[in-house]
Amino acid sequence: KPIQAFVRVKPTAHFAQDMIKFGTDNKSIDIHIEKDARGGIVNNSSTDWSFRMDGLLHNTSQDKVYETVARDLVAAALRGYNGTIMCYGQTGAGKTYTMTGATKYEHRGIIPRAIQQVFQAAKESPGLSITVLISYLEVYNEALFDLLGPGLGRGSRNTPLAVLDSPQGVCVKGLSIHPVSHEKEALNLLSEAREPKYSLYSLAIAEHALNKNSSRSHCIFTIYIECHSRVYRNLKGIKSKITLIDLAGSERLSEIPFAGHIQKENSYINRSLTFLEQIILALADPWRDHIPFRQSKLTHVLKDSLGGNCNTVLVTNICGEAAHVEETLSSLRFATRMRWIMAEPAANVTFEQEVSVKALEEEIDLLKHELTMKDMFENRLVTYSPLTGAQRAAIKSQVHKYLRGDIEEIDIVNIRQIQEVFKQFKAIISQQEKDIEAKLQSKYLLGDRGESKADFGSEVGIQQLWLQFPLMKRLINLVHLFHPGRKEKLVTPSLERDLDGSAPPETQEESPTKDVHEEEGASEQDRKDSEQELSSGKESQQPSFPPSKAEAFELFKQEAGREISRIFKENKSILLARKRSSNCLARRINDIKREMEGVRETLEGKRRKRWQEGEYTDEEGQVIIDEKEFSLILKLKELKEEHRAGYAELQDLKAEIQHCQQLVDKCRKRLISEFEIWYNESFRIPEDVLEALRPGGSIRPGMIPMNRVMCLDEDEQDKFERLQETCLPGCPGSTPFYRARMQVEQQQTFDRTMLALQKMRRKPGIVRAAGKNKPPSSLRI
Repeated sequence: KPIQAFVRVKPTAHFAQDMIKFGTDNKSIDIHIEKDARGGIVNNSSTDWSFRMDGLLHNTSQDKVYETVARDLVAAALRGYNGTIMCYGQTGAGKTYTMTGATKYEHRGIIPRAIQQVFQAAKESPGLSITVLISYLEVYNEALFDLLGPGLGRGSRNTPLAVLDSPQGVCVKGLSIHPVSHEKEALNLLSEAREPKYSLYSLAIAEHALNKNSSRSHCIFTIYIECHSRVYRNLKGIKSKITLIDLAGSERLSEIPFAGHIQKENSYINRSLTFLEQIILALADPWRDHIPFRQSKLTHVLKDSLGGNCNTVLVTNICGEAAHVEETLSSLRFATRMRWIMAEPAANVTFEQEVSVKALEEEIDLLKHELTMKDMFENRLVTYSPLTGAQRAAIKSQVHKYLRGDIEEIDIVNIRQIQEVFKQFKAIISQQEKDIEAKLQSKYLLGDRGESKADFGSEVGIQQLWLQFPLMKRLINLVHLFHPGRKEKLVTPSLERDLDGSAPPETQEESPTKDVHEEEGASEQDRKDSEQELSSGKESQQPSFPPSKAEAFELFKQEAGREISRIFKENKSILLARKRSSNCLARRINDIKREMEGVRETLEGKRRKRWQEGEYTDEEGQVIIDEKEFSLILKLKELKEEHRAGYAELQDLKAEIQHCQQLVDKCRKRLISEFEIWYNESFRIPEDVLEALRPGGSIRPGMIPMNRVMCLDEDEQDKFERLQETCLPGCPGSTPFYRARMQVEQQQTFDRTMLALQKMRRKPGIVRAAGKNKPPSSLRI
């Protein structure tokens, strides 16, 4: 919401009625100034201005001003919302009178009345513990002074004040904050700060042509409120502050008849007010990123009070005399710009840490007692205390027995036991990794390999050594699975000859390149056999692979998707039964309705006939009807009740049909989605990739996206043919472009493969320090 701005007009016997006019809604001000003859014949200066405010306070009492401006703001502060009231205007316009007031009780200002309202609310709320603290800060000639400090104002230099930014907001380091428990104590501190003490003035006051006791500094009185519930279980509290600002009077240096320190004071005042107006313009600009709050001490102190989560109200004090109309225009422009700022008030809710800890401890004890009682009723002997060393040893023994197969399962007792079981599993795996790494390091020499050709013989020997381990073979085989060009050979010809000549043990897997050659030979033999069968005139009886989706879907419903297919059929049969029941019931209701219409027509005919022949009445004047008409009335009543019951039953059936339809739709979607996954995994993903994707394989879940896996069985030539099928019909001239693109991708694939082979090479030597603590699965190939 926008910042509220009110205008208070100083009472005067010489009010400029011709220049200043107030609107009937008491929210608008119109100012008219005649053109100055000294401006010449061509004078384009403005003569009329109109300002819109939130309220006008003309010839109003102090009580009315407080009710309009401050009462709601102070009440919101007691609910946790920060509030700020700022008085702005020229010298002698009544800012200090509005904020502080005079010596009489009925003339007291906003600060004493706000203190009174806070303590009155504390008395009226016995269930709340309200703590009130106050501080009083003065900004004089760009210096900060504590008016409630031990030295009382500018006479004390022992504790210099500084403005700091903290996570909780802006704070003044060294400023004294005084707790007060009564209204009288707070008013005494306020009076001491404004009255002379020890031959020093607690406020900067000087004589001025417009005001005998003019305030020459900016004063900021702050009321801090902390509110907590006296109920022990209520952990929430609120914390807010009310900032009441009495700005120094703004005036032009050219109109000051005094020189020396008075002119110096006015230069500081005008400079800080100019920076304040720049801050207001920056806050009103929604596209402004940086707000220069640190231009002056005043703007830095008011950083939390201008907009943000604070309720801010501006009281603009103006003088209604014709001699001060220029200053009045300047003050009204300032108020208009303040109304451009948008604020988002938010309550400051706090939690009492000590109370929270005690409440949580009590709740934990209560839950422990409840858990003990539950175990007692169920005849369970369970302890929830931390595990002892003997219990950890017993769990470790159970885990080892489970891994060896001596026991089928581990009994679950509580959460601590489950966590300890997982810790033991992790410790066993870590220990096995270290043992395997130590064995490898003791048996083989691992190190960096050079790029020289002289080491090629030893390189082949190391690769032969690696290929003797299934894990290493699988990692080498998966190198080309991660790239499109996987059909290129990854092993040198000399290495192939060495592998073909050496017979590996029976428990070891064969070389991936050997499998490729065997598959190519088998496919070539199949092609020759099929050609011979075609030449002899016989049809090939080989089934098509992969099967069509219709055939695969029937197979899926019989095997992997048998359960979901059964659920789908049951839901569908229930839906069809409900629909049949609904149709039968609807037909019965329609029959009842037609029968009701026939009975109504018969009754209507009897009533017309009775009316034509004349009606017979008894002694009480009631119409006498015959037995047949009476039976028709009873029958119509029965039909109405039957129709009503049937309609209610039909509505219930419609609701069941809608629910069953949703279940059928969900089952259909799930059946189709699981079939797609099963079809892709069964017929589209290569067998070696499936083997790597299974639990315990080389590819862990999440390492390769699914679309990458689906493209593993597609080489560059297949991709090019698919692009031709999709792109050539629309643009026949795109063949050279896609052919060049395919060649570039092939070159990139070749480069990646060669780079992978270079990383696989290692030079015999000492194990590096960086690789000592790595498990074997993370050794670079």
